[in-house]
Amino acid sequence: MRKLKILIVDDIYSNRLLLGELIRILGHESVQAENGQEAIHFLKENDFDLVLMDIEMPVMNGVETTQYIRNEMPNPKSLITVVALTAHNPELFFKDFSNAGFDDLLTKPYSLEKITCLINNLC
Repeated sequence: MRKLKILIVDDIYSNRLLLGELIRILGHESVQAENGQEAIHFLKENDFDLVLMDIEMPVMNGVETTQYIRNEMPNPKSLITVVALTAHNPELFFKDFSNAGFDDLLTKPYSLEKITCLINNLC
């Protein structure tokens, strides 16, 4: 399996730390951003295989950021896989956010099993 470069976008430090550690355990690399504005900067300057995007953040939330990626960034960056990070009910999530451009959903609490399943679907 090839090593992935994953951008973690979450305003809560402990969430970024946990996800980063789970990704490291699986043999992949991560970069962390505190909000959507910072994430866009990283995406413009670097290549990533996956973005893990929290929904509710200050400065620029996950919906706004994902819409910016889809509508304003050039290909192939506009096509990057963006996975929403949320505690929202998964059954209602895509109904509420269907137009945002997310590819998938990862619900809290995070676990090694959930991250493994998500990454294995990308490789």
